[in-house]
Amino acid sequence: MTSTAGEFSKLNINGDWASSAPNLQKNLSLLSPEQVELAKVLLEKEQSHLFQHWSEPGVDDDEKRAFFDQIAKLNSSYPGGLAAYVNTARELLADSKAGKNPYDGFTPSVPSGEVLTYGDDNFVQFEEAGVKEARKAAFVLVAGGLGERLGYNGIKVALPRETTTGTCFLQHYIETILALQEASCSLAEGNCQAEIPLAIMTSDDTHLRTMELLEKNSFFGMKPTQVKLLKQEKVACLDDNEAHLALDPHNKYRIQTKPHGHGDVHSLLYSSGLLKVWHDAGLRWVLFFQDTNGLLFKAIPAALGVSAIKQYHVNSLAVPRKAKEAIGGITKLTHKDGRTMVINVEYNQLDPLLRASGYPDGDVNSVTGYSPFPGNINQLIFEIGPYIEELTKTGGAIKEFVNPKYKDATKTAFKSSTRLECMMQDYPKTLPPSARVGFTVMDAWLAYAPVKNNPEDAAKVPKGNPYHSATSGEMAIYRSHSLILRKAGVKIDDPVIQVFNGQEVEVWSRVVWKPKWALTFSEVKSKVSGNCSISQRSTMAIKGRDIALEDLSLDGALITEAVDGAEVKVGGSVQNKGWTIENVDYKDTSIPEEIRIRGFRFNKVEQLEKTYTEPGKYFLKP
Repeated sequence: MTSTAGEFSKLNINGDWASSAPNLQKNLSLLSPEQVELAKVLLEKEQSHLFQHWSEPGVDDDEKRAFFDQIAKLNSSYPGGLAAYVNTARELLADSKAGKNPYDGFTPSVPSGEVLTYGDDNFVQFEEAGVKEARKAAFVLVAGGLGERLGYNGIKVALPRETTTGTCFLQHYIETILALQEASCSLAEGNCQAEIPLAIMTSDDTHLRTMELLEKNSFFGMKPTQVKLLKQEKVACLDDNEAHLALDPHNKYRIQTKPHGHGDVHSLLYSSGLLKVWHDAGLRWVLFFQDTNGLLFKAIPAALGVSAIKQYHVNSLAVPRKAKEAIGGITKLTHKDGRTMVINVEYNQLDPLLRASGYPDGDVNSVTGYSPFPGNINQLIFEIGPYIEELTKTGGAIKEFVNPKYKDATKTAFKSSTRLECMMQDYPKTLPPSARVGFTVMDAWLAYAPVKNNPEDAAKVPKGNPYHSATSGEMAIYRSHSLILRKAGVKIDDPVIQVFNGQEVEVWSRVVWKPKWALTFSEVKSKVSGNCSISQRSTMAIKGRDIALEDLSLDGALITEAVDGAEVKVGGSVQNKGWTIENVDYKDTSIPEEIRIRGFRFNKVEQLEKTYTEPGKYFLKP
């Protein structure tokens, strides 16, 4: 459809149409009425430079139409459209240039929350409450990133969480949600048909590969109807302080785009209608988590229990943080006009904010040895009713920020294009003071072992700070399981120190279990009895619900797998040559990259491996 002379006249902004975008004027007959309206928006927002290099009619016409297809997508995927995007960008860029403090007028203080000690009566109470609540929960996985920063060319959720079993992150997450679903239903009164939904926010980079991973593996046991993929769109890049949109350096008919940040998850949940579907189905909670924290679900039941018992609208999972550690601190901010909010303050902003607010020493450790401001790990639990009410007001838009890299101190030019960004943990910034916002602190050994740094970057981390690599992430899983078993009464040898890919890590017994074996500390304790011991060089994998350890002495490798209904007691002395750990060279490209980035692999010299495929009662004793 071509535009009419009347439609053309709408573009004559301030009577200066021909001079502002003469090349667009020449090509106007190519545009539909909808595209004409988009062109009007661009000119009103002083974006005429986008048409400066347009060719004469008849040349590149398909590319010109494709340009407006992209503009339409950018306009529709941003709350308020491109006009709102440019307006916000100009405000934030002006603040950035002026060096405006985003926390001007706010005084920080330590917020209130729940600090839990793993395994004590209080923790167990919250865990039990959380398992009961799980059938009323929906999970949201933010998985828009590739593993390039890790040195891994696949999607991050396809990376093995640990290499004892080779279970990838996505499989582990789904299996845990299914185990929670079953455990929660077993506690329900009457007939329970709960299916805990999982939404996954993907991006152009990860969408197809995430779907392929799910389909190839039959959704890892979930019903396909339980899983919804929501694809995040990118936003336009900005060339300068006036928020002129940046053209793609490789194509004059395309806007350069970059990711907007994981804060988009809120607008996607709202615009997709998923939140309403969940709410109408009687769900009460939405739990957000990120793609490569292999320990997260150890903390979920207790944290969900805290949300239910404390009736938090927003609950941030947190870990103890050392003062000035490179992790955001959860902080209560009180404005001089009386407004308050509990939010994550980035570590590089927290110390100067404290110093400027009557804390002369800034961010310092308390008598506990940790900062009084707990470390944000970006795992969030929202009560769905108040969440929907808030998103109805905002459309899911989250407070944005801009982080331009300036060429020099004049702050007049950028080194490269920038864009607006948003973070999902900034959601509480728009909440009223009446909102109940709290946090739940658990030890990092239980709850936090993200995998995000490649070996070279990890090896440069200052001694004593976490590496957050594939190496440390896997070793943290073995440490966590070993410490849990210790608390349950199993004698676990102390770890040894070894170096892989330049990283010095504790190597504990390589103990893993499927989520269906035990979700909570109470479950672990119920499946361990007598005098059990596991040596440091041992490997143990438990793959089955009804496997119990009774007077087991393990010095070697033991793999036990059992179908539902097969009750297996594992005991006696199991001794063999086991699995040894071999160093691998990160630069040896003959080794699969998911192994290379860890710096080690297992040599499966000898093991006792038993599989029970039929229901019944069994005793595994060598």
